[in-house]
Amino acid sequence: MAGRLKLRRGVVASTDPLEVDIAGERRRAWADEPLLGEMREGDEVIVNVAALDLALGSGGFDVVHVNLTRGLEGGGVADAHVMKLNYTPLQHPVEPVEEQAVGDIADIQRKVPPLPVLVLPLHGHLAPAAWAVAQAAPGLRVGYVQTGGGALPGSLSRDVKLLRERGLLAGHITAAPAYGGEHEALGVVGALDAAGSLGWDAALVGPGPGIIGSDTAYGHGGMAALDSAHAALALGLPTIVSPRLSSADARKRHLGLSHHTRTVLDLLLAQVDVAVPEGEPEIATALEASPHRIHRLPADLDGYAAADLPTTTMGRSLQDDPLFFSAPLAAGKHLARVAS
Repeated sequence: MAGRLKLRRGVVASTDPLEVDIAGERRRAWADEPLLGEMREGDEVIVNVAALDLALGSGGFDVVHVNLTRGLEGGGVADAHVMKLNYTPLQHPVEPVEEQAVGDIADIQRKVPPLPVLVLPLHGHLAPAAWAVAQAAPGLRVGYVQTGGGALPGSLSRDVKLLRERGLLAGHITAAPAYGGEHEALGVVGALDAAGSLGWDAALVGPGPGIIGSDTAYGHGGMAALDSAHAALALGLPTIVSPRLSSADARKRHLGLSHHTRTVLDLLLAQVDVAVPEGEPEIATALEASPHRIHRLPADLDGYAAADLPTTTMGRSLQDDPLFFSAPLAAGKHLARVAS
């Protein structure tokens, strides 16, 4: 049975960083301002305190549920007739990018352009993959489709903001249940179908920051990669999987080739490309029996380290865990080759 929302009333004590005073205790918080509106010191807010009370790692902060002082007059989107987060307390209207791409339902069977797709297992693969694409194929327009499996608000990712500012991403679509991107899609298939209409040459598809998990074979956010790959395959698009690798994860199930990626590759209903970094014989051996097409490519760790982009994952640096970053660097290079 689902638990009830753990909500508390508080007052914004500071905005940079955002902290909320709850019964005399200043607590770290995050507010999805595009959805909820601006936060100012002294505002009375309702916050969801469940994650911080549970001392979660990536989600270890309170989340503002509503701003009672200035957040009750949202205007919504004019003429929008589709909801995201529908039938939840945060349902809101959006304009689906599928409508913008298709225009008329009679045109829905048109031929989809062969947009190459790189499926990411974690949000930490996004920046190195996007950088590798830009190095291998300058001028290639690659966008990001955010899926479930990690954080759902599109505004939470600092990486997306940085990559857009640096010109390393051509756009950001949030596919349900994710929301709040530059464009909203009702699903990954619709997002990929629309990507060509937005001028993209290739797509990176993966979850937002953080990842959910239950220490079970199938109960984790990594399973989103299976759905994303199947969406791309169903549209007849060239499909690449960036494997989750690690040389330093303390959890045996994620050391080397993560069980997340093993499971996805085992369950896929058709062949995909799997890009792996050169010089990793143990990874090559782990994939020997795979029915998928394995591509070995160089990973420019030194170049990425000097690029002033994110170089930490789950508290580990690029120096601590080079294999983690090598995987998306190799995969991004392969995506650039396929798209060029």
